[in-house]
Amino acid sequence: MELKAVSVNPVDVVKLALIDDPEQLDIRKLKSKSISLHWEFMFTRSLFSTADMYQQHVILANVAKLIDQGVLKSTASHQLTGLNAANLILAHQAVESGRTIGKYVIAEH
Repeated sequence: MELKAVSVNPVDVVKLALIDDPEQLDIRKLKSKSISLHWEFMFTRSLFSTADMYQQHVILANVAKLIDQGVLKSTASHQLTGLNAANLILAHQAVESGRTIGKYVIAEH
């Protein structure tokens, strides 16, 4: 992943958060402007049994409430019923096509 010229003023409060792991990432262009880079990982608390592990429940419960209220919208755009090989193949082919918008959900029932 190549970072192009970053057009922010030096020492502005800028924080970038990543949720995926790029194979290559040159962050040297961020250093001269004191830009922070952070990784977010949903399972950090449970993986390391942190003292605030319950906070993940609070966060997810709040997200569920906001979805139920219509404040947040799910990115799920397709739902397939039945966790089976045919649905796995169908969902995988759709994602591999590169033209999928949203997420495919495969529900057991």
